[in-house]
Amino acid sequence: MGMTVLVTGGAGFIGSHLVDRLVQEGNQVIVIDNLSTGKRKQVNKKARFYKMDIRSKRIERVFRKERPLILVHLAAQMNVRLSTEDPVFDADVNILGTLNLLEHAVKHGVRKVSFASSGGAVYGEQEVFPAGESHRTEPMSPYGISKLAGEKYLAYYTNTTGLRHVALRFGNVYGPRQEPEGEAGVIAIFSKLMLEGGQPIINGTGKQTRDFVYVDDIVGSLMVTLGEDIQGIFNVGTGKETTVNECYGIIKELTKSTCKDLFGAAKKGEQLRSVLDVKKLSERFGWDPQVSLPEGLKMTVDFFQAQGK
Repeated sequence: MGMTVLVTGGAGFIGSHLVDRLVQEGNQVIVIDNLSTGKRKQVNKKARFYKMDIRSKRIERVFRKERPLILVHLAAQMNVRLSTEDPVFDADVNILGTLNLLEHAVKHGVRKVSFASSGGAVYGEQEVFPAGESHRTEPMSPYGISKLAGEKYLAYYTNTTGLRHVALRFGNVYGPRQEPEGEAGVIAIFSKLMLEGGQPIINGTGKQTRDFVYVDDIVGSLMVTLGEDIQGIFNVGTGKETTVNECYGIIKELTKSTCKDLFGAAKKGEQLRSVLDVKKLSERFGWDPQVSLPEGLKMTVDFFQAQGK
């Protein structure tokens, strides 16, 4: 392969796994991350790293110097709750930060942008289960609105400049290196707390459902859609609906925790049921999720357990 790929958020949870894979397959990888949630030590040694905010004017220097062919934009304010408390900050990072990148991408010859969107947040309360890409978009949170705006701006740039793009609408991603915060942080939170003998609290009834997808499967979807000619919007998930309570139960068993099942208040801006139809990605590229929830949860718990030692 051997392309120059710029990954924003490359020190973060999904980004660092993607960078590892890109390096492994012989690409030149550039990473931009402000380390607000990412960790410098997670960045592959063979990638070139710039500590920088995606809203910074200094971004231009990176594009000018590195001349990436492909931009994978993963950096984001990804906390749904924070977006409801501070919609201005959310829009500043997720909308203006994205525009800053797209302006420089066009100016400096980037051919393709791969954008991390959110399958849960952009659809809002689903009417159809699982939701296909044509499901109406009624985001319930500023975070969901900012992700949808990112998709719309990409379409605008494609129409006016020919910049190619894919928008991948991820389900609730989980796995090793996840910070116990953010959109799909529930698995990391439960795992860490239970391993430490703590008491997690389930928001709401715990009957709310999510499409939990393992990070390696997400990386696989990014890799199969990287080609310059591939365009469009694709859901990335498992097509399986799992309740938070079911997840909690599996993690409890894996960690041998004796904690109680405690329930707290439901959170603002979170939908009740979320599950994605992934047929389009599967039929077009032969991509299918490889890791089952019990397998993925075991690998995640093992990772946090090894970290705690």
